[in-house]
Amino acid sequence: MEKAILVSVDFKDKHFKKLNPEDSLAELEELTHTAGAGVTEKVICMRQEPTPGMFIGKGKAEEIAMIAEGNSADTVIFDDDISGTQQRNLEEIIKIKIIDRTQLILDIFAQHAKSQEGKIQVELAQLEYLLPRLTGKGIILSRLGGGIGTRGPGEQKLEVDRRRIRKRIDKLRKDLSDLTKHRENTRKKRKEKHIPSVALVGYTNAGKSTLLNTLTGSEQHVRDSLFTTLDSLSRSLALSNHQKIVISDTVGFLSHLPHHLIEAFKATLEEVKESDLLLHVLDVSHARCYEHNKAVYEVLKELGADDKPIVTVLNKIDKLEDRGWIERLKRDFINPVAVSALKKENIEQLLEKIETELSALITVIDLFIPINRMDLVDQIYREGEVYSIDYNADGANIKASLPIVTAKKLSTYHKQV
Repeated sequence: MEKAILVSVDFKDKHFKKLNPEDSLAELEELTHTAGAGVTEKVICMRQEPTPGMFIGKGKAEEIAMIAEGNSADTVIFDDDISGTQQRNLEEIIKIKIIDRTQLILDIFAQHAKSQEGKIQVELAQLEYLLPRLTGKGIILSRLGGGIGTRGPGEQKLEVDRRRIRKRIDKLRKDLSDLTKHRENTRKKRKEKHIPSVALVGYTNAGKSTLLNTLTGSEQHVRDSLFTTLDSLSRSLALSNHQKIVISDTVGFLSHLPHHLIEAFKATLEEVKESDLLLHVLDVSHARCYEHNKAVYEVLKELGADDKPIVTVLNKIDKLEDRGWIERLKRDFINPVAVSALKKENIEQLLEKIETELSALITVIDLFIPINRMDLVDQIYREGEVYSIDYNADGANIKASLPIVTAKKLSTYHKQV
C-alpha cells in the first residue's frame, strides 16, 4: 500500500481561511483511504499566507522531507490546490511525489467512473487540471511509476505536449456534448410524458445510493467510502397516488469542490438543475453535518439550482446515540424528514412528503368518457388516481387526480360545472 503524508495549512489571513485544519485533514485522510493509500503522518503548518514558490516555507518543506524519509513515505498530499511551480519546487526538497487535493479527488474519480460519459468527464477534468501545470517534459506526466495521482490520463505518455493535450480536450468536449444531447433528448421525452423528476443530492457518502435502493428496489452498488457513485443513475417509482416519478442519484458533493470539476461534471449534474424536486440527503450522524449542509448549498448555488423545491432527508438516524437530537435537527434544516435508508425507517413518511411536494403537478378533474373511448379510462387508471367512476349506457363519469399535462390532453372530456 502506498504511504502518504498529509499536509494542511492554517492561514491567519482570512482570505485564505477554510475549514478547521483538523477537520479538513480528517476529510483528506478519508479521501486518501478511498484512493487506496495509507496515512503515516499528518502535518499542520501555520502561515500568514501562501508563499509563491512552495506554498509553505522552505523550513517546513525540509521538516516534511525528514518526516517522509523517517516514515518511508511515497507521497505527500496537500489539502490545498498548489501550482505546477510550487509542486516542482516542493519535490526538489522533499524528493518524493507531491500531489494536491484536486489530484487526489480526480484519482478517486478515475477509479470509480464506469460509464462512457463518466470516463470522458474524468479524463477531461484531469487534462484541464494538468494543462497549465506542464513544464518541460511535465513533472506529473513523466511519472510512469503509478500510484495515486497518476491514474487515468496520467498513465499515458508523459511526453505529450500542450498542443496534443488541447486537441484531446477538444475531442473529449465534443464527445461529451454528443452524450449531453442524448441525455437532453431522454429528459425531453420524459417531460413530454410529464413524469416528474426527483434528484438525490448531498455530501459524498451521505447515503444517497442506499436511499435510491430503498425507495426503488434497485441494486445500485453501495460502499462506505467517498464518491462510490460517479455516474448518474435514474430509476422509476410509482407513488401511492399512482403518480410515476423518476429518481436520479448524482455524484456526491464536497467542501471546496474545485470549480473546474463542477464544470466537467455539469452534464451529469444537469439532472439536478432540471429536476422538479431535490432530496438533499444529509448524514446527521456525522459530526460535521452542518458544514456538509452548507457545502451542498454552495454547489447548488453554483449550478443555479439553489431555488429548487427541496426536502432535507436527515439520514442515518439509526447511528444517533441520542434520538432526542432528531427534533432539534428538524428545526435546523429546510423541510426535513428523519429516516434511516439502511434500516428502512420512516421511508413512508418520506414518500408522503415527496407526494405532497409534487402535488402542484397534479390536478383533480371530473370527466365524461364516451363509450367509444374506453381506452382513455385505462390511461386514467395508469397515470392517475381514480376517486369515483360511474358507468352508464353512453360512457363513464370519472373523478380522478391526474398530472396537469394529462388533464390538459383530456380537456375535451371535462364535465362542465
